[in-house]
Amino acid sequence: MNKIVLITGATSGIGKACAYQFAANGYSLIITGRRAERLETIKADIMDEFGIKVYSLRFDIRDHKAVEEAIEQLPAAWRKIDILINNAGLAVGLSRIQDGLIEDWERMINTNIKGLLYISRQIMPLMIARQSGHIINIGSIAGKETYPFGNVYCATKHAVDSITKAMRIDMLEYGIKVTQIAPGAVETEFSNVRFKGDDAKVNSIYQGFEPLHPEDIADAAYYCASLPPHVNINDLLIMPTAQASAGLIHREI
Repeated sequence: MNKIVLITGATSGIGKACAYQFAANGYSLIITGRRAERLETIKADIMDEFGIKVYSLRFDIRDHKAVEEAIEQLPAAWRKIDILINNAGLAVGLSRIQDGLIEDWERMINTNIKGLLYISRQIMPLMIARQSGHIINIGSIAGKETYPFGNVYCATKHAVDSITKAMRIDMLEYGIKVTQIAPGAVETEFSNVRFKGDDAKVNSIYQGFEPLHPEDIADAAYYCASLPPHVNINDLLIMPTAQASAGLIHREI
């Protein structure tokens, strides 16, 4: 079998773009997500277009038991995971912290922090046993800066930044690479989720400038993964040309 990459949150956005990017470069894929129909559609399309092997796993990254069972049931050949792309993540709501909804906080914490830890905890021992592997965590500019109304979402992405550094320390003796890719504004379903389907608000986010596209981040992920064994990109902050910081975007309107 070719090298294997496991991608969480592969049914849309950056995760989906990563699936196509790595497939185009001959990787076998394990794609995960909650939406079974999307997983199967992407799986069939990639297999048809690129002729590579794809294994799909449907589970909720927030469910520790489901994550554990999904990885444990992988056939032996599929357990030799070379790259883990921790992409699954979201923002929900945009309010001051004193007005925040507890259910929104829990959804972000459970997905962005605990979900990343759950899947990583299952994959890291497999990499350690082989003394080889690469973990790529998709962080955010929100993990570098705290911006108005970002509060808990920013906190979760700061946690990803810290966890990435901790992983790098603990994986060092095993020769396992750990990379964080931290994008600025990327046009995906991210804002649809954050604004809970409020199209007017979603449309305003990307108005007047060209944001990053999911394929831009997928290109960066593949670049990081394709470097020689002695080279690792620790931390990669990627912004649209029109964006200088989390809250500063030049708009042509």
